[in-house]
Amino acid sequence: MPDGSLFGEGVKTRLKEHLLEECNLHTIVRLPNSVFKPYASIGTNLLFFEKGEPTREVWFYEHRVPAGQKAYSMTRPIRVEHLQGCVDWWGGIERTGRAQTEQAWQVTLDEIKARNYNLDVKNPHTVADDHGDPEELLVKLARDEQATAALRDQLKTLLAEALLR
Repeated sequence: MPDGSLFGEGVKTRLKEHLLEECNLHTIVRLPNSVFKPYASIGTNLLFFEKGEPTREVWFYEHRVPAGQKAYSMTRPIRVEHLQGCVDWWGGIERTGRAQTEQAWQVTLDEIKARNYNLDVKNPHTVADDHGDPEELLVKLARDEQATAALRDQLKTLLAEALLR
């Protein structure tokens, strides 16, 4: 299921609400954007339902491209062995022993309802890049722009002198 189906308003929300009441959405495996390249470059999710009981919580597992590989492609596609980490974490038929890891997290139905049934839950273990304090960055930018202007002026002077010779 493409990422866009995990969120959205109106009919999509009502459909997800109905599915979560009628079925147990126990796991969402998030695949990287490159998994279907070159045909599509969108994130894809595998949703695992069991009919007959409502959802209480949803486990998420974030599949990552293997180390040393930037993305999947036609020449380096996803392979069954790449999913072994997910299989090991899965916990067999009964899904026992699952634990939160850097790639796995759990969300309750109440949290999903509070998100208006938006299932696009990002990995809470991923740390966003810290680019620094905005005020300090602006001061540094201003300093660097002044230094660039000074170098540009020096270059103009040198070029003008060279033309007069």
